[in-house]
Amino acid sequence: MFEKLARVPIESEKSAIKAEISALKSRLTIQQQQIKQAKLPVVVLIEGWGAAGKGSLISDIILNIDPRSFNVFSINPPTEEESRHPFLWRYFQKIPEAGQFVFFDSGWYGETVQNRMDDALSGKEYRRRIQSINNFERQLSDNGYLVVKFFLHIPKKIQDERFEKLLSSKNTEWRVSKADKRENKHYEEYASAWDELMDKTDTAAAPWHIIDGSERAKWLEVYRVLTKAIDAALAGERPACAPAEEKFPLLSMPLLCDVFLQQEVEEDDYRSRLKEAQSRLGDLHNRIYRQKIPVILVYEGWDAAGKGGNIKRVAAALDPRGYEVVPIASPDKHELSRHYLWRFWNHIPKTGHIAIFDRSWYGRVMVERIEGLCGDAWKRAYREMNEFEKELSDWGAVILKFWLHIDKDTQLERFSDRQNTPEKRWKITDEDWRNREKWDRYEVAVNEMLQKTSTAYAPWHIIESTDKKYARLKVLGIVIDALEAALKEKE
Repeated sequence: MFEKLARVPIESEKSAIKAEISALKSRLTIQQQQIKQAKLPVVVLIEGWGAAGKGSLISDIILNIDPRSFNVFSINPPTEEESRHPFLWRYFQKIPEAGQFVFFDSGWYGETVQNRMDDALSGKEYRRRIQSINNFERQLSDNGYLVVKFFLHIPKKIQDERFEKLLSSKNTEWRVSKADKRENKHYEEYASAWDELMDKTDTAAAPWHIIDGSERAKWLEVYRVLTKAIDAALAGERPACAPAEEKFPLLSMPLLCDVFLQQEVEEDDYRSRLKEAQSRLGDLHNRIYRQKIPVILVYEGWDAAGKGGNIKRVAAALDPRGYEVVPIASPDKHELSRHYLWRFWNHIPKTGHIAIFDRSWYGRVMVERIEGLCGDAWKRAYREMNEFEKELSDWGAVILKFWLHIDKDTQLERFSDRQNTPEKRWKITDEDWRNREKWDRYEVAVNEMLQKTSTAYAPWHIIESTDKKYARLKVLGIVIDALEAALKEKE
């Protein structure tokens, strides 16, 4: 990749370079307003060698942008808290709202190279990391983000000189970290690692731009690339980002109409089995905490199918310090202005903890699809959600997804009971009745969702919920079995 180094011609007059940079900075100031109006989110990643000028470059760029329109994140090694989440968690949290810039002073690449040099990634884990990065950037691009990546390159000789100057003063020596010194000592090995990583992540969605960092005049190429990329994005020129073919291990799922719904359990039998199951789950919760196994439970289902009561019986067995129930409603304005998975990434549990989603990201292929709230974006969402869940599974999460299933007659009976019982009336809304009128369309969408997103690592379980007691016991049994299997593998 380093052969792609962009060089400003030596014969160029410094005055001409300065004039062009000034003109491009003025152009960037105008583009900032156009970005805001067009609701274009822009991610600018600045990677490069220590002392190559990453911080100075970012400072120079942002002087041309309204401070209300950008954020800058300087990425350090992950904290203990960040280390207990998936690799992409802290980066996905920082993506900008529509119409905003985010500048990363190093990021997911710097962390990956350092992991590689520390032998913290096996060959398999490294290949998986590359796939995660490419998926992340492609998903951002597919969802309307502009991703611009720069690498500031300087030869070892110049790095030596700059480090020597910084270390000569007590006021600047702090800027040369232990990691910088190690990078300098093993410059060739780091260069090889960077070259390989950039080669494997130079994609249509997010191409690399290698910039000569030896002097500020060479920053001209940064302004050329950045303003040109913004102009193209504003003009609607999006890269063709066809993902590499990836086959997900899909499980066979029955159609909803073929599911037998008449299972029942007697009250006495239910109470004794519930008590036993909750006791076992409580013990398993302690064990998964010790083993740092994260757990994600997803609840979807027909209105009035009993999701709330089912979640309550699972949560009753858990230590309240170790789980979170995440109720998902319509997205607010901050959530709507970002990638639709952003709000779910924010609630991914840390290792040893449990997240219970009361509705989830699958709204994209159900209500958003049927109500026409996301155009045709739902069509690619199956792949995006499979990738999302694979990222979580590869991290070590146990993922279980439940569709609570009832028939139309049972739903009508429960709706009527809620409507006619004052203390239950808050549970029924006009929207529930409107959704009921679209039952057949929802059934088509749910069947497709089950067929395309039930994977070996994140399976769907259809829960027969005509008898709520039966449904609660079935979910508890599935969770217990999955946690015992994960613990057996871990221990």
